[in-house]
Amino acid sequence: MNRLSNLLFSLGVLVPALSSFLSLNGCAAETAQGAPATSASAPVVSFKAQVKTGGEAYGAKCASCHGAAGEGARAPRLVGLKEGALPLEPRAGSKRTTKFVTVADVAAFVVEAMPGDAPGTLKADEAWAILAFDLSANGIELEDPLGPELAKTLTIPR
Repeated sequence: MNRLSNLLFSLGVLVPALSSFLSLNGCAAETAQGAPATSASAPVVSFKAQVKTGGEAYGAKCASCHGAAGEGARAPRLVGLKEGALPLEPRAGSKRTTKFVTVADVAAFVVEAMPGDAPGTLKADEAWAILAFDLSANGIELEDPLGPELAKTLTIPR
């Protein structure tokens, strides 16, 4: 192998190992904005796979309050942007105090306050997968898996 190949190989081995180490030691649980970081323990190969995983997690952790299809039940609607899902402004009496401008804003709230009966217990990969599932249920399909950097660039359509 030439030097460039050796360097790329080393980075490919060291960066995931360092990321795993930091995650295991609690150093990479959230990004600076409070949104979930991505975890090196369960790499996502595609947005479609992330949506599938997110659907399963949504059913287990979210559906009892937000409805089986995100239509709202004991908690606000998550699906149906034209019907009021994920409004820009927090509704009166909500746990939320910030605006939902980007997907990263939603992610920060999810990490802090969800699920409602056990706030802050979602793992990073689980939170991103659930958000990917919610985006897909709202007709938003992505080319890449959802994560912190991509979430900052995605504005909630109004």
